[in-house]
Amino acid sequence: MADLIPMPVTGSRLTMTDRFRPVRSFFDQPAVRGALPAIGGIGALAIAAAAWFTFQTPAQRPVFDSLPESDKAAVASALDTSGIAYHVDSSTGAVTVADSDYHRARMLLAGQGLPKAAPSAASQLSAMPMGASRAVEGETLKSAREADLSRTIEAIDVVKSARVHLASADPSPFLRDEPKATASVMLTLQPNRDLTSAQVRAIQHLVASSLPDLNAEDVSIVDQGGKLVSAADGMDDRNMALQNEIEARARRSLAALLSPLVGVDGYTAEVHADLDLSESQSTRESYPKDDRALRSEVGVRTVAGGANGPAAGGIPGALSNTPPLAATASTTPPVPVAATAAGPATTPASSEENYNRSFDVGREISVTHQPVGRLKRLSVAVAIKAGAKPRTAAEIAQLDSLVKGAIGFDATRGDTVAIAARPFIEAAEVKPAFYEAPWFMPVVRQVLAILGALLAFFLIGRPLKKMMKNRAARTVENDKIAGELLKVTGAPQREITLEMIEAAPSYETKANLVRAFVRQDSVKAASVVRELLKDGARA
Repeated sequence: MADLIPMPVTGSRLTMTDRFRPVRSFFDQPAVRGALPAIGGIGALAIAAAAWFTFQTPAQRPVFDSLPESDKAAVASALDTSGIAYHVDSSTGAVTVADSDYHRARMLLAGQGLPKAAPSAASQLSAMPMGASRAVEGETLKSAREADLSRTIEAIDVVKSARVHLASADPSPFLRDEPKATASVMLTLQPNRDLTSAQVRAIQHLVASSLPDLNAEDVSIVDQGGKLVSAADGMDDRNMALQNEIEARARRSLAALLSPLVGVDGYTAEVHADLDLSESQSTRESYPKDDRALRSEVGVRTVAGGANGPAAGGIPGALSNTPPLAATASTTPPVPVAATAAGPATTPASSEENYNRSFDVGREISVTHQPVGRLKRLSVAVAIKAGAKPRTAAEIAQLDSLVKGAIGFDATRGDTVAIAARPFIEAAEVKPAFYEAPWFMPVVRQVLAILGALLAFFLIGRPLKKMMKNRAARTVENDKIAGELLKVTGAPQREITLEMIEAAPSYETKANLVRAFVRQDSVKAASVVRELLKDGARA
């Protein structure tokens, strides 16, 4: 701060002191000089408050990265409506919230379907200019269809975001075989979530239904890790899935049975299903004994003979070929065999009988097919938590019967069930470190704010206040010197001379004038001191 008595201006060139002369004149006013200590105290408090609020403000975190402007406006409106304070970064334009409100803001925006990075189909169609070419119109319609499919797939709880690409060729009369339509889907899944086979097939059929002549097998689905999830499962994967399903079903049965009896944390169970992964098929054909039936019969009957009976047949002279006698009663004596062999006395009438009989024999064909994945054996191990009172053998036997009934125990299949009561080792509670506690960061911010305010007050505020106080004291001293000069010279002076110092009436006045003279022109004062020293040396 400048003194009350300014130095003279020499030459035409302005010095630094002359440039700040209006400022010094302002602070030289009595009212301003009296208010300087108060101004210094207020400035110190302001600096301390600024340091407090700087450290007190929580750290900001971007809600989403690389948002389009439309989504930024929607996100800011949603946060403003919900009462969550947000800040728009002036350099990057990112919407940021306090670190403590980050997860609540994300959940709120997700519930409202924000952000919507992909434009809707309606907006794309409405933005299409009039008079667009057929190619532009087709691409716009395809993009709109892809956007709608992406939003539909994102409705699945496992999917975080989806991108759909459709590939279809325009029909051409010059091609005999039209190329097949295909599609690809890029999915970003939720953390620690996977798509099931049913969900993969559902997405494939959903996309395939959006285009004519698009088969579900021609839809490729890839997750954010680059894994092709739409590939057909191999035999090993299907067998593993079947085994896991059987074991999971047994565990669910055990949980439903044992949870009400011993509590959710009162038991542990492990199930292992041994499957027969071989596939076999056998065919057997058998003919039952004494099982036949007459299917058809064809015959012609011819009877030969006269009044005495039918004529003899066969080889003449052979007794074995003699036909049996007729079964009709006759009063005529029988003709001797010799006479018959020699020939009858009369010419007989002849008839013959031919038969063709067909029989069906019973036959049985049985086909036995053993599919893959037949359950060969089921092994179950259950550990019951032992309480203060040990469980009796009767209780263990009852639990054994209940477990066998729950899992469908089959002794002929070789199933095994093992139940034991043992004390459980309590899992040690893992406590988070103190710096990970939710109260740690707010306390750190409070302490830093207090320290910043104190440092600002003691390092900046107090020196500033002291300087202003000293300035006010020097101003009072200068006023006193000016009054003394007025007494010595009879008129106010702008420059102190050696004659004024010598004419001072008292020692105190002379000392004040010397101090003012040194402040007025230190070079001249030094030269005067040197001259005085030289004069003293000569004397």
